[in-house]
Amino acid sequence: MLKVNLPDGKSLDFSHRVRAADVAAQIGPRLAKATLAAEVDGQLVGAAELLPAEGQVSLRLVTAKDPEALGLLRHSCAHIMARAVMRLFKGVQLAFGPTVAEGFYYDFDMEHKLSEEDFPKIEAEMARIVKEDEAFERLELGRQEAIDFLRDLGQSLKVEHLQEGLSEESTVSFYRQGEFIDLCRGPHVPRAGAIGAFKLLSVAGAYWKGDSSRQQLQRLYGTAFFTKQQLDDHLRQLEEAKRRDHRVIGKQLELFFIDPDVGSGLVFWLPKGAVVRHELEGFLYGELISRGYQPVNTPVIGNVRLYQTSGHYPYYADSQFPPLCLHPFAGAVQELLLERGKGLSDDQLVALFEKYTTDEVPARVRPAIPANWGSLSTEKKLAEIQAWMDEQDRYLLRPMNCPHHVTIYKSKPRSYRELPLRLAEFGTVHRFEQSGELNGMTRVRGFTQDDAHIFCTEEQVADEFRGCLEMTKFVLTKLGLSDYRVRLGFRDPASDKYVGSAETWNRAEAALEQVCRQMDLPDLHVEHGEAAFYGPKADFIVTDCIGRPWQLGTVQLDYNLPSRERFNLEYIGADNAPHQPVMIHRAPFGSFERFVGMLIEHFAGAFPLWLAPEQVRVMVVSQKVEEYGRSVERQLIDAGFRVTGDYRAEKIGAKIRDAQLGLIPYMFVVGGREAEEGKVAVRDRIAGDLGAMPIAEAIERLRTEVREKTIRSK
Repeated sequence: MLKVNLPDGKSLDFSHRVRAADVAAQIGPRLAKATLAAEVDGQLVGAAELLPAEGQVSLRLVTAKDPEALGLLRHSCAHIMARAVMRLFKGVQLAFGPTVAEGFYYDFDMEHKLSEEDFPKIEAEMARIVKEDEAFERLELGRQEAIDFLRDLGQSLKVEHLQEGLSEESTVSFYRQGEFIDLCRGPHVPRAGAIGAFKLLSVAGAYWKGDSSRQQLQRLYGTAFFTKQQLDDHLRQLEEAKRRDHRVIGKQLELFFIDPDVGSGLVFWLPKGAVVRHELEGFLYGELISRGYQPVNTPVIGNVRLYQTSGHYPYYADSQFPPLCLHPFAGAVQELLLERGKGLSDDQLVALFEKYTTDEVPARVRPAIPANWGSLSTEKKLAEIQAWMDEQDRYLLRPMNCPHHVTIYKSKPRSYRELPLRLAEFGTVHRFEQSGELNGMTRVRGFTQDDAHIFCTEEQVADEFRGCLEMTKFVLTKLGLSDYRVRLGFRDPASDKYVGSAETWNRAEAALEQVCRQMDLPDLHVEHGEAAFYGPKADFIVTDCIGRPWQLGTVQLDYNLPSRERFNLEYIGADNAPHQPVMIHRAPFGSFERFVGMLIEHFAGAFPLWLAPEQVRVMVVSQKVEEYGRSVERQLIDAGFRVTGDYRAEKIGAKIRDAQLGLIPYMFVVGGREAEEGKVAVRDRIAGDLGAMPIAEAIERLRTEVREKTIRSK
């Protein structure tokens, strides 16, 4: 007998083996038709998955209304796209076909060069497959049987993946739809007819398993929705996003650029972009001071040992720049060690290292080797080389600011009377992002975080964490970013990437969730596996004006970096005994680069007055009133505004058009009448002509808008 527990508290009993779809059918025919998949004891499975024969399970039926449904649909559509490509072209090797944020892709190794001209016929074939409405069938095969099966199909990439990437799996699953079959974990929607609308978007190059030394593949992107209306809305959003692309607007408005000769992912802030950043920094700095933070500045590099203690190195070694070795030959030896895994044999490495130990190298920097070096085995020589390297000072471009702030905390004994200690820094960090992931200002290799770290007692955690959340809410709201949700990132208990004990994690997660629940944050939900390696966090997911989500502000609770196993932080409590503080990491913007990139797209380059690089442009109707125009410009400058003057011998209509294209918030137009009356004709970029008004009145109007940091819609 099987007992099926449903989300509404009801249960159903079955004396025979059933599938999730059978449970849906027993509840009602409408639900049976709508069911796409099921969650069984927390695991997502296909609707046709057999449930256990006996015992009890918790079952949640997944329909198009559930958040998982769209991913299922798109994964299934990726299979349909691959099936269509294989029908249309010969010799297609399948790689991977996952879902991504906006849809899905599939990587192919094939002779035919895909282009947008192929999209109509591929889409037509996909439409035929959807109309045929065949089922997605799950098959399971033993490991060797699966390898033989894939060899028979001629799918060598899948064979390699099964032999190497899935080498620990004793059985694997496939999904069949008609003549198409693919190695796949699933699940999928029950039938192809569930896919209401789809569209191919682009084609790009990719490498097999992301390795540039492997064969290049063709990556075909697409998206899918349950209805055509949803697809049309999405395509309109994509067009609008293209119009707002911060890389294009940034170039047009001369805000920033990236020069490949300097380095990919390294941003140059041009004068106008630097103004936007400076204004944001000033706004945030004022808030920090008013909320009791103390500004600090710390080095942009640090000894590798510091990051080994924090856990950033080697936990995130793949996303960090290689350590810098200051010893004249240590850098070269490090390169040899790195090359060891890329084809350099152990004996070759030893021979190259020995060149640095000869009399030709000055004795003061010559690596020391034991007297019996010649009799040592290659393995022991390698150990000696590594030991010598470990003794050298190696420095890392800092990937995080927190170890540096911890160092400030440790610089002297601390008392409970000093806590909470709030240290803030606009600190530049570096991460070695993969070149294919770089994207203008929103994904870079060098960026400045609006970072702060709070050291407090455990009794102060709730108030301090709440204060960080409130500050993030305040900052986002002031910028008109009031449409957001909050995601609680907790650890995945099955993962080994997290430091610290389960007890510590449970305590931290419980404290964080309690504070967030009390604040009634919008759309608050928990996602396991999204925590930082040292602690749980609350991320603000902001939706911009065209409906796209951006992960911006974050607040993280950390019981691990202050622990004895890490930095062993202490303060002397009221009982005159040492205690361990708790650490809170927070960054309302995340990074200035990403945040400004998002703002450029959110405002489409039309910044609110207080952020605009050029706030006012004075323009004269004729050159006869240029002197008066320049006096107006001077009064605006003296009032603290960023202003330019247009005194060209052009028609006023052309000057207004140029200012509108430059997205200047206000234009002060002056002619003979304005000069006589000591006025300006004010033109608002959004509202148009506001009429003539005295200069003092016009300036006060702008001052009020800047002071209140008004955000106005177009």
